[in-house]
Amino acid sequence: MGFSVIIPVYNRPDELDALLESLCGQLNKNFEVVVVEDGSSSTSEKVVEKYRDDIPLTYIQQKNTGPALARNKGAEHAKHDWLLFFDSDCEIPEEYFATVQKFLDEHTDTDFFGGPDREAENFSTLQKGINYAMTSVLTTGGIRGGKKRADLFYPRTFNMGVRKEAFLKSGGFKNLRFGEDLDFSMRLLEMGYTSAYIDEACVIHRRRSGLRAFFKQVFNSGMARIVLEELHPGTLRVIHTLPSFFAVFTLFSILLGFYSFYALIPLFFVMLSWFIHALFLTKSLSVALTAVFSSFVQLCGYGLGFLRGWLLSFKGNVAGEFAFRDTFYE
Repeated sequence: MGFSVIIPVYNRPDELDALLESLCGQLNKNFEVVVVEDGSSSTSEKVVEKYRDDIPLTYIQQKNTGPALARNKGAEHAKHDWLLFFDSDCEIPEEYFATVQKFLDEHTDTDFFGGPDREAENFSTLQKGINYAMTSVLTTGGIRGGKKRADLFYPRTFNMGVRKEAFLKSGGFKNLRFGEDLDFSMRLLEMGYTSAYIDEACVIHRRRSGLRAFFKQVFNSGMARIVLEELHPGTLRVIHTLPSFFAVFTLFSILLGFYSFYALIPLFFVMLSWFIHALFLTKSLSVALTAVFSSFVQLCGYGLGFLRGWLLSFKGNVAGEFAFRDTFYE
């Protein structure tokens, strides 16, 4: 059994450097790496050359197509039976491949898998605050942070593995701007393939972005949820709608707060619960405060994106409107 690691990258040579360095430190080295440079103006060619003597590397440069088609391009050059997808802002703990190998040896019916992401000690305060917002049980239900789901598990491309045979039969990733990894996982499940959650196969996910970029990310994720329901009817759950209710609740609370301070009290208790929970988990006052702002951005951003997608759905074909554009990375 061998693994082909596929990494799309766009103007992120420093991120790729850290990722490749972490791959060089793996206890199990039965893998190759395929880097797809997706039309970058600041390329990673020198970074790739730096590690050529340490791990098997293939470097592909192409015009900008977006991460979905860049991953498909990488899969075309993969030599092994298993494809692994990581985001360029991830770093891989040294035991990752050994853990995955052991799991797959014991669970031979697995066709594709995923695992959680976590923070590192050297994360900035903002990175830790955003990590809380993305993984906390009080914001996302803790699903992304490592809590095993009771229903079907949908691996995401920050940490995803799939049999090459299954990937090829599925046609790979669709040309969507966002949500392409969830669409891919849903199609695999609909085709009868088996997914698995490997709790110990964790990656470090740095999410090097400010709150503005974070808002854009989660806003688009909210819109993508409507696209996924259009493509895969019946996959929408009540929990996906909750951020929209929170966004509306926040807006009305602030507006009513101009007339009566008491209207802000429920919102204050929500903020206090985030703060106390984040303080308990991180033991850091600054991170806890940042987590409050990050949680607002995460929930309101996703909720507003969901509402926009829902309104667009009345016009029909949201997926068509949400396909790849030349300005994907802007």
